[in-house]
Amino acid sequence: MRIVLNGRGGKVGTMLAPALAAAGYELVDGLADAQAMVDFTRPEAVIGNVEAAVAAGVPSVVGTSGADLSGVGERAREAGLALFYAPNFALGAVLMMRFAAEAAGRFPRAEIVELHHETKVDAPSGTAKATAAAMGSDPVIHSVRLPGIVAHQEVLFGGPGELLTIRHDTLSREAFVPGVLLALEKLPELPPGLTVGLEALL
Repeated sequence: MRIVLNGRGGKVGTMLAPALAAAGYELVDGLADAQAMVDFTRPEAVIGNVEAAVAAGVPSVVGTSGADLSGVGERAREAGLALFYAPNFALGAVLMMRFAAEAAGRFPRAEIVELHHETKVDAPSGTAKATAAAMGSDPVIHSVRLPGIVAHQEVLFGGPGELLTIRHDTLSREAFVPGVLLALEKLPELPPGLTVGLEALL
């Protein structure tokens, strides 16, 4: 499959480009030659990038958080194209969200603490928002932005005499590779329009 990778020079892109090539994907420079687009850029750029892909008839995998993709998702649906977005491509993070959703109904209180690198532009993170939505209990979210951090999140559940902590740590952006490869593998099978969350593919 021929891939346009937007954000190739970014923190995720510099790691993802060689991983895609090693997995047998061909990286191309333009949508005219592409069979899929992968976008890890910035919130102010991603909508335009996906709109260009839709206009070119190219399905997309998006890992850029902080933008509302519902409108462009509808345009993708009308064009018969799949648009996949995940707030987090680490498989462990998806399991963390699943476990948190299961625990949410069994504890009276919960809060989320998410920690990311200082250049992350959105706060709370997309993962924290998705976790809160899955829990359905509107937990308080605490966001930390510091140098030396990649991505970490813990969900704390408090009850009488006990505390349950569910935590996931991304120590390297290599953790995102299996999820991106899975999304590309499943992309031809997805329905037209926006599909959200790696859990939809597991």
